[in-house]
Amino acid sequence: MINTYRMQPANFHPDIPKELVLLSIIAQSFFQPFSLEDNLLVILTALTSGAGIGFNRATLFLTEGDKLKATMWLGPRSPEEAEAIWTMLNSPGLGYAEIVEHNRGLVNRIMPDLQPRLRLLTYNLEDENLKLPARAARDKEIILVSQASSDPAVDRHFLNFIQVDEFLCLPLVASNEVMGEIVVDNAITHAPITSRDIELASLCALLAGNYIYTTRLYKKVLEMEKMAALGEMAAFISHQLRNPIVAIGGFTRQLLDQPCDRERCDRNLHIIQQEIQHLEDIIFRLSHFLKIKIKELVPIDYRPILLSVPERPDIKAKARDKRISISLPEDTSLILCDPVYFEEAIVNLLDNALDVTPPGGRVYIRACRSNRKWVTITVKDSGPGLDEKSQNKMFSPFFSTKETGLGLGLLFVRRVLESCGGKVEVRSKPGRGTMFRLYFLARERGQS
Repeated sequence: MINTYRMQPANFHPDIPKELVLLSIIAQSFFQPFSLEDNLLVILTALTSGAGIGFNRATLFLTEGDKLKATMWLGPRSPEEAEAIWTMLNSPGLGYAEIVEHNRGLVNRIMPDLQPRLRLLTYNLEDENLKLPARAARDKEIILVSQASSDPAVDRHFLNFIQVDEFLCLPLVASNEVMGEIVVDNAITHAPITSRDIELASLCALLAGNYIYTTRLYKKVLEMEKMAALGEMAAFISHQLRNPIVAIGGFTRQLLDQPCDRERCDRNLHIIQQEIQHLEDIIFRLSHFLKIKIKELVPIDYRPILLSVPERPDIKAKARDKRISISLPEDTSLILCDPVYFEEAIVNLLDNALDVTPPGGRVYIRACRSNRKWVTITVKDSGPGLDEKSQNKMFSPFFSTKETGLGLGLLFVRRVLESCGGKVEVRSKPGRGTMFRLYFLARERGQS
């Protein structure tokens, strides 16, 4: 007997243990392309949903430098609004996505009115006399506050905002760094906050802190990569443009500084023209390879294109003393791509393969229907192959093993494949050549 189950419950159910419901709600962030704000909203939903931990309301604080600022609030503003919300959230068959979407709409509705009051809830974490709730974040301690109205350790601005005598402070900490804080309460039901509530809420706080930390870390990594790419591009452009510019400048000065006979002037002007053409070629290839705009993917018959590419004059010239072997299946499947970009990607791979294949060597082009999903096209050379270090860098911008290469061809190929919903794999060993395997989404003739 074979039984199948969902990876997670589709809907809330009162008989499901809260721990499983909590885990299932939080797991939504792994199944959805959520932003950080949406991921934190998932956490607040887990904290305030009746099927989750069941707190009535939640206030989110985030750190900015040494400041702790209130940034989001989720929950009803009155018993009447609470009844309406909870009635809707307890509707049979309601799923997680719908609840998060509802809460997103709720936050969008209430935040404009609450924003002026939330701005007052900004704390300096370096303040020695820091009051609650911010003190919990600074000290990295979960703090349950009872009888808040009579406790001098509670900030009056926050107390006026929250208007409840009991609340729970959950610091958001990751890598021993304070990311923010969540404060939850039961202002509507006045239910006491139990030790089990605190245990489950601490798990939410742990995940929220790590969401914020990884998001900020990812942004830093992206910025570092951008700066590294800018530096690499600047060095590349400087290297590529220096020689043509120096040549143009030198021969132009010769024409201006001293008289020359007609033959010498013509020679200088011809060299200048060649170097300008070289510059134009570099600029065109840079703009062309880095800007791939596929308006619409269409099913195309790849076989005629693969057969026509070796007949191009530039390819035939390179293949004069080499052989190109093409093997195509009788299968009539189409591939999903853009025909122009598809041809250019194949030309790039074939051009590279011919460059490294020695005289008398062979370049192989093979195509086959791998399975119901993919058509695979393979381009293999009989060149010297690549070591592991070169393989790891081969799709990096401006990396090339050729002296005159721009290092954009393989990056162009990969971006075309990704734009078409496909992928590219590389296999290479020193002395045994290099093989590129391109995976394109397959389509049957007549299939939409």
